[in-house]
Amino acid sequence: EQLVESGGGLVHSGGSLKLTCSLSGFTEDDYNIGWFRQAPGKEREEVSCISTGDETTYYIEHVKGRFTISRDKAKNVVYLQMNNLKPEDTAIYFCASDRIPVGITVQIMCTPRYQQFWGQGTPVTVTA
Repeated sequence: EQLVESGGGLVHSGGSLKLTCSLSGFTEDDYNIGWFRQAPGKEREEVSCISTGDETTYYIEHVKGRFTISRDKAKNVVYLQMNNLKPEDTAIYFCASDRIPVGITVQIMCTPRYQQFWGQGTPVTVTA
């Protein structure tokens, strides 16, 4: 399983960016596909996740109403639309994934330590 992120960049506060995670090598199993970020000097944290099975989504509180995760199965991509960006959203954004065990929710899976497959990251910088 491979993931490749794109779409990062430099924007002013209040601006928008759309990140793309291109997937390859995935089977028909139920996967958690998530966006995670790491700001300078901080630990990597979850941002949003989606399951490939029923497309259940999860967002951290700080991005609810501003970010939207979505999946295009035909194109094998997962998007993260980010609106009303704030300087505190500045970070390297990573796409990551792992299979979801039976009975486990996306909310539980959406944490960095549960992801086995990682992309290389794409930087997002939001200026005040």
